[in-house]
Amino acid sequence: MAEVIDLQKVAHEMIKNGTWKFEDGIFRQALEKGIVGFDGENFYFPDYFSRKEQRDAKKKLEFILGLDIDLERFYSEIGDSKFSFLIEEFYGLTIPRAPNKYQALVEVIAQQQVSFEFAMRTINNLVKLVGRKIEDLYLFPKPEDILNLSDEEFKKTKLGYRGAYIKSLTKEYVKGNLNLNLEEFNEGEAIKYLTKFKGIGKWSAELFLAYGLGKNTYPAGDLGLRRGIAKILHLNPKEVREKDVREILEPYGKWKSLLAFYILCYDRKTEMMKNANRNKGRKKKI
Repeated sequence: MAEVIDLQKVAHEMIKNGTWKFEDGIFRQALEKGIVGFDGENFYFPDYFSRKEQRDAKKKLEFILGLDIDLERFYSEIGDSKFSFLIEEFYGLTIPRAPNKYQALVEVIAQQQVSFEFAMRTINNLVKLVGRKIEDLYLFPKPEDILNLSDEEFKKTKLGYRGAYIKSLTKEYVKGNLNLNLEEFNEGEAIKYLTKFKGIGKWSAELFLAYGLGKNTYPAGDLGLRRGIAKILHLNPKEVREKDVREILEPYGKWKSLLAFYILCYDRKTEMMKNANRNKGRKKKI
C-alpha cells in the first residue's frame, strides 16, 4: 500500500533523533552498514550492499515506515464513525516504528511524563552524545555505548530520572535478564513480563509493544489519547478514563492501534495550534 502512504506525514510524526532525515521526497535511515532510502516507490541502497543486505534493509524500512499497513482498508472501517474526519486530516499516515527493539525501549522510557517535543530533544541529545556518525546522520547508540556513559555525561542529555531507568534497564538487557523478543507473547503476557522491571509501567509496556514490535496495542492511559478522544467526542477530558478509552477503541479490532495513533496525532496537532495562538496573544499584549 506504499502508493497511499504520505512519507512527509509519516516523517512529521517520527521521533526526530538524528538517525534519519526526509529531504527532497526521500526518506533516509542510518543503519549499521550504511544509509538506505525510500521515496514512496523506489528503495535506495549503497552500491556495496549485497543482495541479502538489500533485502534486510528493505524489510527494515518497511517496518519503520509501516509500509505493510493497508490504509485504504482502515479508512473504510472508520468511514462511518465519529473519527472519519481523521481520514482527510491525516490521509497517508502510517504508524512509524523503531528500527530495533532496544532503541524502542530507550525512546519509550525517554517519553515518560514529559511532552513529545521535550522527549525528542533528550533523545536527540543522547544520540549525538554517543551515536556513531555516518555521513550527516547518526546510528542509534548501542547498549554498550549507554553503559559507558558516566552520570555527568548522562546529565547532558536532560533525561533526568529517565536516564537512570534507561541505564538500569540496559544493564538488565545486556545481562540477558530483560528479553525484548516478545513477538510470541500475547498483549497481557508481554505487559505482565515487562512491568516486572523497574522503570517500565503499563503505559511504557503498551507503547513499547506498538513502537518496538508493531503489535496492535495502544497506551490506553495516555493523556494525549484521552484528551484527543474528549475533543472528538465533546467530553470532559477529566472524565475520560483508561476504561473509557478501551471501550471506545476495542470495537475497532485490528485497527485499534492505528486509530489510537491518529487520535494522538490529532491531539498533538491541536495542542500545538492552541499553544501557538496563546503565544500570539501574549505578543500582542506586550
